[in-house]
Amino acid sequence: MTQLLDHLGHPIPPKARPETREIAAVSIRDRWSGYPSAGLTPSRLSAIFREADWGSLRNQAELFEEMEEKDAHLASVMQTRRLAVLGLDFQIEDASESAEDKKIAEFCREALADLDLMELWTHLLGAVGQGYAGAEPIWENYPQARITRFNLIHPKNFNFVETLTPRIVTEDNWQGVEPPPFKLVFHKYAAKSGPAFRNGVLRVAGFLYLIKNIALKDWAVFNEIFGMPLRLGKYEPSASPADKEALRQAIVNLGSDAAGIISKATEIEFVEAATRLSGTMIPFQALADFCDRGMSKAVLGQTLSTDTAPGSGTLAGNAHAEVRRDLLEADAAALARTMRLQILRPLVGYNFGWDKPVPGCSFNLAEEEDLKALSETWKNLRTMGVEITEAQVHERFGIRPPQKGEKVIGAPVESAWDKVSRAAGEKDTAAMKAILPLAAGGLELIPQDAQVIQTHQQLENLTQAALAASAQAVLDFLAPVWDLIEKNEDLEVIKGKLLAVYPYLRPEETAQALYQAGMLAWMKARAAQNNQ
Repeated sequence: MTQLLDHLGHPIPPKARPETREIAAVSIRDRWSGYPSAGLTPSRLSAIFREADWGSLRNQAELFEEMEEKDAHLASVMQTRRLAVLGLDFQIEDASESAEDKKIAEFCREALADLDLMELWTHLLGAVGQGYAGAEPIWENYPQARITRFNLIHPKNFNFVETLTPRIVTEDNWQGVEPPPFKLVFHKYAAKSGPAFRNGVLRVAGFLYLIKNIALKDWAVFNEIFGMPLRLGKYEPSASPADKEALRQAIVNLGSDAAGIISKATEIEFVEAATRLSGTMIPFQALADFCDRGMSKAVLGQTLSTDTAPGSGTLAGNAHAEVRRDLLEADAAALARTMRLQILRPLVGYNFGWDKPVPGCSFNLAEEEDLKALSETWKNLRTMGVEITEAQVHERFGIRPPQKGEKVIGAPVESAWDKVSRAAGEKDTAAMKAILPLAAGGLELIPQDAQVIQTHQQLENLTQAALAASAQAVLDFLAPVWDLIEKNEDLEVIKGKLLAVYPYLRPEETAQALYQAGMLAWMKARAAQNNQ
């Protein structure tokens, strides 16, 4: 029999029950940090990364935490990346249409309903920055195996020194312990191959953060020194050491207290500092902006939604989304896969058996549809002759059909025969309907024409009806051309697109109306001849 394994490769006994004791107990000491960013240098940063490569992640995890706390731009883009997924709707789908699979899916929905999944997802999405994130599910066995809550494990409390799978650092074991089956939800950011702790985007942003931090420190020192005029004290050659010291102290007091006293025999000159920056570019700001753009590219995949440089406002305002679509889809799919394999699978296995199919789950990535643009598309399709039913319109746009007795807003859509009726009247419309189906060469098929058309007045009415019908037919025939003209002001563009519109013109109705008008003219002439 094939051995059952969990997502970390740990064997699962066929009749196993979940481990209920707490492994990664959250300690109050987890709030303390070694603050590795204090006095950070390039050599120190490289040493932290090398230490993480050996599997000891504490300093790297604490550094990444501080980077988000200290850099406003980095915190903003990381938050944007996380919130893009948290704003999506989560759904659990039935594995199949069978009654049992529907029952299993409903059980999973109920089992997760009382859990704070938003907090769990926020924590797990920290893997985007750290490369990994983990939480311990706290199980109970009676009456059914369920998860009561999650212990969120700080990234610094994982260790990979002695194994390629994560070990949880506890109060008693700083080398870490192997978690029992399904006692660790371990989410990885698989942006590239390699160990999870080397995949986080904050590792990419590490040196950018360091360079920006150094630039800001130098900028602050520059502003402190060169932001105020130089105070130059002058003394007479005959001044005593005590006089010189008094003058020096007075200059110092002027800088800190903006007040001081000196003798009349001494002089203090304020020399405005000449700027060392040429043009309008400030090197420190340019370097900090460069680092910010690099962080935006690493986290969001673009800079349009964060770049505030001159000339970028329009592009940023027209950016399709603050997070690139491919990154959002990848983050949502990875989180849904972790939920299915590490939470839904044990829920199903412990309660229904490990041979039962696991329900699917996903985040709804469907974008809100522009109904105005869709209505224009349907209007153009109708103009081109595509047959569209009212039921299709109601279903596609989510409009409920009016019920009997309900008042309808707006004028009803007038059919072609309604327009003929307005022009010729009900009686003449009936006559018109009897005549219009005639085809070429079929005059002998209607011997009752003299009975239908008895007066010149009726002929005039029918003529007007034919003209109304032909006018509408011509309008329908030319509708694609008018639409092209209304949407384009450039005559050259219109000229170039006329051939593209030509296949969508429908001359049949116009030809039919012209034939009918010719038929009525022939009838009128024949009636006039009979009256003579």
